[in-house]
Amino acid sequence: MAAGPGPVRQHERVPTPPEPCPRTRSPAVRSSGAQCPGAPSRGALRAYLRAVRLAGTVATPRERSLRSHRLFAARDPRLLLGLDPEGDWGQRELLRLMADRCGVSRDPSYTVGPETIDPDRTLAALDAFADRLAAAAEARLPVLFGTGHPHRLLDFYASLAAALSAAGCTVLSPAQGRCVDITTRFGLRIHRIDYVRGVALVRETGGPEPGAGAPAHSHSPLPVRMVLAAAADSSGPLPALVIGDHGWICGAGQLGFAAMGPADADDPAPFVGEAEGRVAVAVPLDDGVRSAYYRPLTRYVLNRACLSQ
Repeated sequence: MAAGPGPVRQHERVPTPPEPCPRTRSPAVRSSGAQCPGAPSRGALRAYLRAVRLAGTVATPRERSLRSHRLFAARDPRLLLGLDPEGDWGQRELLRLMADRCGVSRDPSYTVGPETIDPDRTLAALDAFADRLAAAAEARLPVLFGTGHPHRLLDFYASLAAALSAAGCTVLSPAQGRCVDITTRFGLRIHRIDYVRGVALVRETGGPEPGAGAPAHSHSPLPVRMVLAAAADSSGPLPALVIGDHGWICGAGQLGFAAMGPADADDPAPFVGEAEGRVAVAVPLDDGVRSAYYRPLTRYVLNRACLSQ
């Protein structure tokens, strides 16, 4: 959401010994005792999360989080992200939930200043995320990736998509090139669904061909609804798992699809979805830092899932 911090070059690489992979995906590997390739240890990754402000004190302002709570409690669709909550989520309930799931301050009198994400909660959620990824690879499930943060999170998802594809999963790409109307702060705008390295995103229309126009930042659930409808209308498989952010996971989860992905401290919808059983895993972290800062998370997740290349 917010702009990321400045360069932290000394922390972009985590010089730690390889950590053993916590699982193996074949009897041959299990019997050999082989380990997955190197990745940051939990301790090193915890320190790294704080250093680049993916967790710890993050760039998201507290006042923005509280504003999101107010809008979500009022059922503003911009904050629901395609979710139709069953519970009565008022501002107090949302603050308690975000304190439990993210580690933000539960003090309602704290209204101005930086927001906080507990890195241990981030690590626990990353472990659950990786375990789901490993199960998908084990079963060779069809998977759909989509992002509303193409400038920040595309590389993260694309690396996961490549690893799952190499493991035998089908990475789906329905509705390529189709148009969808999305309400923006500038009014209703036509966007086009495109796939980059296996990851769905929307582009501002700039021409008749798929791929024209710049990738757009969007929280709308409309793209995933169109993509899932196209998958249902085709002769191909439906996704057994949807991986993404914002409207991609909340919209998919609301329709009954297993969905998981990262969420910032000012986005309560994925965490409400997780609490109500519609989102499988919501990983608390800042979703607006530099793209390169997510690479150690990618290595950690792929290592835990034994999908490292």
